[in-house]
Order: sequence, then C-alpha cells, then structure tokens
Amino acid sequence: MRNLRPPMRRWKKILLITAIPPVLFLAGLFVVKRLIAPGGPQAPAAGKPAEPAPSAVVSPPAPTPVEEERLVITPGTSLAKLLRRHGFDNREIQRLKDSAKPAYDLTRIKAGHEMRLFKTAEGPWKSLEYDIDDARYLVARNGSAGIEAEVKLYPFDFKTALVFGVIETSPVAAMYKIGEADALAYDLAEKCFGWDIDFYTDLRKGDTFRILVEKKFLDGKFAGYRNILAAEFVNGGKTFQAFRFVYPDSGATDYFDEEGLSKRKEFLKSPFKYGAHVTSRFTSSRLHPIYRVYTPHYGVDYGAPEGTRVQATADGKVTFAGWNGGAGRMVKLQHKNSYETTYMHLSGFGPGIRGGTQVKGGEVVGYVGSTGDSTGPHLDYRIFYHGSPVNPLGQKFKPADPVRKEFRDAFKDEARKLLDRLDSLRILQTAPPRLNPLRGTPRPPS
Repeated sequence: MRNLRPPMRRWKKILLITAIPPVLFLAGLFVVKRLIAPGGPQAPAAGKPAEPAPSAVVSPPAPTPVEEERLVITPGTSLAKLLRRHGFDNREIQRLKDSAKPAYDLTRIKAGHEMRLFKTAEGPWKSLEYDIDDARYLVARNGSAGIEAEVKLYPFDFKTALVFGVIETSPVAAMYKIGEADALAYDLAEKCFGWDIDFYTDLRKGDTFRILVEKKFLDGKFAGYRNILAAEFVNGGKTFQAFRFVYPDSGATDYFDEEGLSKRKEFLKSPFKYGAHVTSRFTSSRLHPIYRVYTPHYGVDYGAPEGTRVQATADGKVTFAGWNGGAGRMVKLQHKNSYETTYMHLSGFGPGIRGGTQVKGGEVVGYVGSTGDSTGPHLDYRIFYHGSPVNPLGQKFKPADPVRKEFRDAFKDEARKLLDRLDSLRILQTAPPRLNPLRGTPRPPS
C-alpha cells in the first residue's frame, strides 16, 4: 500500500515558504514607523538636498588678553614723547591726533592727568583713554574701520556733605586729620579765599573752617569733589564767608560774600596754592646773599622744594619766557589795569608757556628752581604797577563785579539757605556773637 503522508522534509519547506511574506510585511511596517516617528530621521523634502551629517564641534580660539597700561603725564611731556615710549611711531601718533581732534585736541594734555592704553602683547593697540577733567574722559578705539573717538561723562553720584576742621599747621594737614582729601584744601583757597588770605603768611594755629561741599561717588566709592556750595574761614578771629551763586540767565557761576561782593580780586594773594613760605620780603635795602652788598629787593622770595608749581596770580598775557641773566629762567606776564608780574629763578616753564600765550589766574606758569643768581630753590615774585614795583604782600587790589542788581534778591535767598546749613555745624565751634548781614541780627554763641 502506498504511503499518503508527505515526508517531514517537504512539510518544513512548505512552512518556510508560507512564513516569509508576513515577516517581510512586518519589517517594512517597522521601517516606515521609524521614518515618520517624532525625533526620528526625516525624509528630505522634495527638491531639497539632504543635510550633511554633523561634524565634530571645534572650540573657538581663546581671545588674546588685553593689557592695560596707566600713564601719568609728567611736566613737559608731549603726547608724541609719551607714546613713543610705548611702541607708537610718528605716523600712528599723527593718525591718533587727527582722528581724535573732532572730539578733543590731544595736544592739550596736561601734567598730572592720567592716560590709559589698552593693547595686546603682540598686536596693535586697542583703545586709549585720557582724563580730560574730573567729569569727562576721551575714549579712542582702534578698529578695522579706523580710529573712532568720543568724549564721555563719568557716571557720578553726588552727595552734599558738611566738613569742619581746625588748623594746626596747614589746611592740607587739617583735611587729612578729618579724613578729607587735599583737593578740598586747594579748592578752598583757589575758589573761595585765595584773594583774602595768604595761606603761607596769614594762617594762625586754631583757625577754623566750615564747608558745605558736593562729594562725587563712582560705583559707591568716593571719587573727589564737585562744587563748594558755601564756606567759612575764621582767620585770626576775622571771619570770611563765600557762597556759590549760579546766574539763572547765563548759567555762569561765581563766589560772593554775604553782601553779594565778589570773592575774586584782580590778583591772588600768592603765586602758590600751598607748600611755600616767605623767606625774604619787599624792601628798599637788603644784604644780597651772593654779592654781600645792600641793594633793593623789590619782590617777595618764597622758599619751596624744586619743582613746586608756580601759578599766575591773575589773568594775563606772557610777554617773556626765557633766560634773563641773574633772574635765571623767568616768566613775565602783562595784566589789565597796567599791572605786570614776574616769576624768577624757575627750573622750567609750565605747559604751553611761551611769548604771546594767554593764561588764567591759577594756571601753572613754571616750577620752582635755583637758576641765575640764587643760593637755593626759591621763587622771586614781583608786581609792577605802571612800570614801578609794588609790594605784593601790601598792595590792595580791586574786587571783581558784585552780584548783578537784578539778581541780588535771588542771591540773598540762596545764601540764606546755604548759611542755615553751615550753621548746623556751629555747635562744633566756639565763637563770640557777631552780626549776620543776611539776617540783620547777631548770631548766638555756640
């Protein structure tokens, strides 16, 4: 009888053939789901080329560090001389000056001011900053498009403060003792009382001062002073007051006493702010220290360390700046109302001081030296009126204009408010009653 069951090998073959189509179908379905699933590989849009495979991430090169150099401008130093020491050639210096001039003329840099230079170790300089004054600074940036320059304002905060001090040796020492900077002592003399008090010959131990001043702060740190609003100085029992007034129509400012008279006079009382003392006075007969004979000395000698700044005592024009025999290096100024002044035995001249230059009172005209017939560093200071010598320590000078008539009431109102604020410090000071012209009544003692 014939065997009807297929052999086992045949059944295995039949099962394999029937299983292949379902497996292929399931595999294709899985691939399609992967292609359309979120975050999975996407088929490129029609007509859009496939994006290349991402390459390895390469970190950008580290920026070249920029170095800062702080340069303090010394007397007699020009911009060219200063920058040549730091790798600038003449062409680059001229390019900087020309580019910066619309914002600020860099030929007018002043001794004592700071300049900051930013540059890389090997590449070109990046930027330069120059402190123009206490409120403004110049920024010059050196970029691919050239040098761009602008003047910026420091973002100061201002706070009003009351300051009280007692003179033991000098105003500067008194300021240090109460934690203030010497700049406030200079402002007190230069802006308020330099025409009334000689801070070398007139000061007495126990003299006092009270000041209402605006202090500047930058990023929360003290950064100097702005304006003295009001001040009082008691010198040898005599009281001097100064009140700052801003004219409403022009914005011009000046300091006046309680009666509205200007604190400014034709001449400052000294050719120094501080740091000098009188060694020889105006006289018709003095034993000459070198020639040992009696001769007139029609000036005042001030002893001071060599290099001490000498200031013009009034606005004027330089008529001579050079060597003058026994007077050594000398500057001569012509002033209005037929006055002249001379500054002798100088070690050098102030920035820009030459024949024909116009100067302002308080501007540096030279530095103490010992040139010519001299036995040591000092200044021989002389004043001439209509060509004849006058005693600098005894001459009476006319004051500047008082408060304009149409603003006298406004000034008195302002001065009264400032005086009230000064009086809040009076408890620290013992003083006898005295008439207050602003109130018409005696002030009570402390």
